[in-house]
Parts: sequence; C-alpha cells; structure tokens
Amino acid sequence: MRIAKSALIDPERNEVYGMAAIALSFFVFAYSSRFGQISVLAYYGMWLPLVVVNYRQVLGNYPRYLWIFAFGILTVLSSFWSEAASVTMRASIQYMTHIVCALIAMRVISIRTLTRGALIGIAVVLLYSLLFGIYLFDALDGTYSFVGAFSSKNQLGFYASLGVIFAASSVLVLKQRGIWLPIAGVTGLLSAYSLIASQSATSAITTAAVVALIIGFIPIGMLSPANRKMTFFALGGLGALLAVASLQFGLLDAILGIFGKDSTLTGRTYLWQQGIEAAKQTPILGVGYQGFWVVGFADAERLWNDFFITGRSGFHFHNTYIETVVENGIVGMILLGMVLYGTLLGHLRSVLMRKSDPQGVILFAICALFVVRSFVEIDIIFPYQIGSFLLYFAAGKLCLPAKAARGSVHLTGVRGGFSHRHSGLEAESSQPRSLG
Repeated sequence: MRIAKSALIDPERNEVYGMAAIALSFFVFAYSSRFGQISVLAYYGMWLPLVVVNYRQVLGNYPRYLWIFAFGILTVLSSFWSEAASVTMRASIQYMTHIVCALIAMRVISIRTLTRGALIGIAVVLLYSLLFGIYLFDALDGTYSFVGAFSSKNQLGFYASLGVIFAASSVLVLKQRGIWLPIAGVTGLLSAYSLIASQSATSAITTAAVVALIIGFIPIGMLSPANRKMTFFALGGLGALLAVASLQFGLLDAILGIFGKDSTLTGRTYLWQQGIEAAKQTPILGVGYQGFWVVGFADAERLWNDFFITGRSGFHFHNTYIETVVENGIVGMILLGMVLYGTLLGHLRSVLMRKSDPQGVILFAICALFVVRSFVEIDIIFPYQIGSFLLYFAAGKLCLPAKAARGSVHLTGVRGGFSHRHSGLEAESSQPRSLG
C-alpha cells in the first residue's frame, strides 16, 4: 500500500507519524547529551525533510513570524560582539534551526497529536530514567537526590511536570477515551512518582498550580465569553491577593520547608545577585548568546568553584531574565518577553473570547508553567530543549489564520466543557545542571 507524501503534513491523516515525531523529539531533548549528535540529527530528520513535501504549507508565511524569530535573530547577531564568537555562532544557529523545527511541527501537528505524542514520549523518557537513573550528592544542602538519567533533579522534575499536565489535559480538556485513557493514566502515574522522587520543589509547586488552572477552566468554559472574562479576572485578582498574603505570613517559607529548602532557594539568591552584577557590565546587548559560561572566563570559573561545578558545564543563573540580560542585554530580554508573554496572553484571549478552545486551554497552561518557572529556572532559551520547542510551537499557532488555527481541532460548544472534532490544516493564504 502506497501512502501519499502529502499525508505526512496533513494533521488529519498524519497522526501516527506526528506522534512518533513528537515522542522522538522529546526523547532527544531529554538525552541528546547522552546519545550525541546522532540523536540531534534524528530530530532534524523528523521535521526538516517535510519542507520538501510542500514548502508553502509546511513553512507558511515567515514574515508573519517575525516577532517569534526576533530573539533568535538577536542571538545570531550577538556573535559579532561576543568574546566567545565561535561558541555564540554555533549555539545561535542551533537555536534558530530549533525554532524552525518547532514552527514546522506547529504547522503539521494538531493539538490532539501533540498531546498523544507527548504522553508516549514523556512516558519513555521517565521509564528510561527510572531504569537507568542515579542519585547525585548535592554539596550545597548535603543530601542525595534522584536525578534519573539527567544531570539534575530539576530537569527530571520538569519532564514529570509536563507529563502530569499533558495527562490531565488529555482526560479533562480533550476528553480522550479508549486506549488513550489508560495511556494517560500510566503516564500521569509515572510522572507523579518521578515528581516525588526528584524532590524538586520548583516542579512540584508549579505542577500543582497549573493542574489547578486546567481544572478551573472546565466550569469557566460553561460560561458565556463575557461572563468568562469577568470570572477569570476576578479569580485572578483574588489569587494575587492570596499570594501576597501568603508571602506576608510566611506560607512560602513553610512550603519550602516541606521540601527541605530555605529562603535562599539553595543558593539561588546569591547566584541572582552575581548575575545582576554581571549584567551591569553590558546591560544593552549583553556579552553574547551563551558567551558567559565559557571555560577560562574568570567570572564563570569563579561561580563554578563557588557552586562545586567540577564539570564546568551545564550551569546557569537559575533565572530566565537574569540569564538573558547577561547574554543578550535588556534588548534580548524584551524580545524574549515578547514571545513568552505574547504567547501566554494570546492563548488566554483565545480561551476567553471563543466559545470553546481546547487547544488554547492546553497551550495557555503550558505557557503559564513556563512563566512561573522562568523566575527560578531556564527552560526556553537553549536549543534542543522541550521548553523552547513547546513555547515556539504555541507561539506559532497564534500566527495561523483563524480557520487554519482550528484546522486540526474544529470547535463546537458543549455545555459542561470543551469538545472537538478533526479536520485538515488549510494552507495559509500568501503564505543543563541545576540547583536544588
């Protein structure tokens, strides 16, 4: 039986290929440092050849994506002023091609296929970690932590967080049934166990908040758009007041204490201070993309020594904004913030304005996770990372024409929540190591 090549790029007919591509990509993002260049080539091999099938439909109209590419373009340009020009050039080209792959995936993969592929991919990633993982000694807090097959418990915790979120989304938002119900259950249980085993406070707290957000959207989805907006902003304001009150009465310290953390977040506050001082040296355009943590550079060597990082790699400032200002200045932080917060607000608007938008709910929840984690982790500014892939996937969906954006998930209002049915995507007209 011959399969038309066009079926590979049709979201209505490419579910098997799409799930395999997403699952493999997630595995590569997790373990490319273990399996080397061959795994990265396999990742490129899943997405870039699709351009040959139909470049107009697969690429779309890239001028519409300029705001998405802006930060990536700056990383490439920073090679001209970076003191580690070769490092910056290589890393920035990897980041740009990574963005292109995410946008190709966005054009040809439906939210249902993304979710199913994510469930399979994350389950395989976590199983591999549970089977071949190790414990590492944390010299800062004097404890052993399960890091799986990663170099950090926070990376394991991040995958576990996404596993819980995709499992919850599959059941509660997409209302998957049949074989996908037990698959979501298994992935959710594996993720929950890995989340507990990692003892990552960041991952546990943010996961609970995002799952609560998904659950909260279910009754809100029953309301009319006008009442939905009013209810959302009222609950958002109440949540902000509760957050301020919890900080005033020491609730945050109590929660951190459950995970064995203190108010310094295992040395993060000192690291942030050092990052701010480094950013003051070149505040406008920074030192160059990935141009700070370079072997032989005095400030990097000093901080590696302070935090017992003997491998001289896989370390960062544990704050997306500080890391971005150090490397790409205030300009870089503005351009990255435009992508992160523009995508978050774009999908929020879609959820609040449309009668039913399961895709918007899932992508908004994922972006909300990135926003919360951005203050204590770095998930979206490196190539071959699951966070940056999903962010640019979500950003690209906002650029599709309204009809095409719903191509893989036609929306129908259903009292009691979100529902969907599938159809093809229409072509566009004109178109790291961490602290505990």
